[in-house]
Amino acid sequence: MIRAILLDIDGTLANSKKIITPKTKEALLKAQDKGIRLVIASGRADQGLYQWADVLDMQNHHGIFVCYNGAKVMDCQTKEVFFHQPMSIEEGKEVLEHMKKFRVSPIIIKDEYMYTNDVFSGMIHRNIGSDIVFNVIEYESRGNGYILCEKKDLAAFADYPIEKILTAGEPEYLCDHYEEMGAPFKDRLSCMFTAPFYYEFTAKNVDKAKAIDAAFTKLGYAAEEMIAFGDAENDTSMLEYAGIGVAMGNATDALKAAADEVTLSNDEDGIAASLYRHIDGLR
Repeated sequence: MIRAILLDIDGTLANSKKIITPKTKEALLKAQDKGIRLVIASGRADQGLYQWADVLDMQNHHGIFVCYNGAKVMDCQTKEVFFHQPMSIEEGKEVLEHMKKFRVSPIIIKDEYMYTNDVFSGMIHRNIGSDIVFNVIEYESRGNGYILCEKKDLAAFADYPIEKILTAGEPEYLCDHYEEMGAPFKDRLSCMFTAPFYYEFTAKNVDKAKAIDAAFTKLGYAAEEMIAFGDAENDTSMLEYAGIGVAMGNATDALKAAADEVTLSNDEDGIAASLYRHIDGLR
């Protein structure tokens, strides 16, 4: 029996227009009415998840946030924290100092503020070879409700444990330099792409599955009682952990290979189609 639904956002819960479609929303609201717990598992901070929780009424159903790709897990209704594993202050400072060698925009979060070196330096291409150019600093801050703030030296400023350091850059540049960017930390931190234009750092062994296991073991849920949906590399551990791991039709080939099944795309209500198939009486 399914007791929890684990959901990535971009490319999964959200369609290509960055909204939750009515059919998917309806299926998830019905699931909550049946006592099934919704879990949003994302690379975003908790502040960036409430807009999605509002649409799904998660605050009235003790929905769970898995933030920063697994560095923090919390009840979005009570704010109770079930798991928290940030980088140490020393690790954060070391990463930010190392990023000064590269043509990237480091981004860190504290409370409602998003800090970076230059808020006007964010114009990049969306993919390698793409003609689409957008402002990644504006995209990240406005999409998550952060107040932008510049700090000339982020390494000197960061005197607190950081859950995630996001580096934004041209996809081609990141592809050519990510190994050099991550080399000093490969045995001490988790380093990964979360989009062609994002390469990020979190504490060692932080991933969505570890965080979900740590939190839900306390809450009395078993992995086989979960169904997980995702589309990208950072969803792999979550899909492998859950009793049913579902890759979206628009997912990467690698994630599709790791999943138990592949559903329709995020533009075709793939989540709803899968839930109606797996949860008796939901339709």
